[in-house]
Amino acid sequence: MKWTDSREIAIELSEAHPDIDPKTVRFTDLMKWVMELPGFEDDESHCGEKILEAIQLNWMDEVE
Repeated sequence: MKWTDSREIAIELSEAHPDIDPKTVRFTDLMKWVMELPGFEDDESHCGEKILEAIQLNWMDEVE
């Protein structure tokens, strides 16, 4: 997975952190959790606020 795979990342995050409300996650934690996902292979420097927002929005969609 890469940073641009926001939908796939969101699915993985919802499975890895089922008790977490994605609206309450800080971007620093979100970035760390994404980088810890199995199969995630991208560089931290390729991530920015817009990417984290997209991941968070997709994660919120997954939870709903």
